[in-house]
Amino acid sequence: MRKAKIFVLSLVLFLTSIVFLKYLSTPTDPLQESITYSEEVQKLNHFVAAAPLPAKIDFAGEPVPLEHFDVRERLERELLVNVYWHSSTLLAIKRANRFLPRISEILANHGIPDDFKYIPVIESNLTNAVSPAKAVGFWQLLEGTAKEFGLEVNKEIDERYHWEKSTEAACRYLKWLHQRLGNWTLVAAAYNGGTTSINRFISIQKNNDFYNLLLAEETERYIFRILAMKLILSNPEMYGFSVSYSDLYPPISTEKIVISHSISDLASWSLERGFSYRELKYFNPWLRNNQLNLKANQTYIIELPKQNYRKIYRHLIP
Repeated sequence: MRKAKIFVLSLVLFLTSIVFLKYLSTPTDPLQESITYSEEVQKLNHFVAAAPLPAKIDFAGEPVPLEHFDVRERLERELLVNVYWHSSTLLAIKRANRFLPRISEILANHGIPDDFKYIPVIESNLTNAVSPAKAVGFWQLLEGTAKEFGLEVNKEIDERYHWEKSTEAACRYLKWLHQRLGNWTLVAAAYNGGTTSINRFISIQKNNDFYNLLLAEETERYIFRILAMKLILSNPEMYGFSVSYSDLYPPISTEKIVISHSISDLASWSLERGFSYRELKYFNPWLRNNQLNLKANQTYIIELPKQNYRKIYRHLIP
């Protein structure tokens, strides 16, 4: 009996030693493990890579000092955020084809650098968004700023929702900022943080170079968010977005109707013209009610699309 116990114990020890030796002979090199994992990832056809940074870049003609490590890393952060935020960035690429050419035209008419067209991309992703602070529209204008720079805002009308008129107002605001701050990079920062805040930081820190100022985090990131979208929208393929021309949202032509009298029921008015109330509000989101009351000698322009506009994708339907 004792011999049997000794045999069993010896067998257990022998098998344990084999397992231990096998463990010692297994490679534990982290690099080797990384290579094995990488091969598995490749089988899944899933790659995550650093986004390419340009050798140089400017904002509104003003050089960005990418030779500074912190500036380079701040740009890379926003570039990575937007490159890998696939759904939002892909929608921006699609919508840009519909809206940015006209926004560029309005900016040029006001003498505003073209790079400012990326502000409504980062502010609202080219939608009539409403922020928790009640900033509204493509350009995210607060009510006071909108009224100060020529937009009508009341219970019936809110022209912050009119993307062309709000672009005009934003241009007037940007020119006003430039008169006070002197360079376009600070103008973009002030669009986010306000002139009072920017001037206070400049005064305290005795420095008026945006890239050398310590600002609120959101304002510090603002310029780099603009630059990131500038890089991506200028060359989507370089950043991994495969989008054909047919994938982009086409502009929709509209006809302008001058309104010189009050309309008590906009839903009925649009139906009489062959459009639903939904269609009326899609092209005129600045109409905030089901009625439009005009004062003496007052006029508005309502836009309606050409008939069959909804079939702009018919060539894609088999």
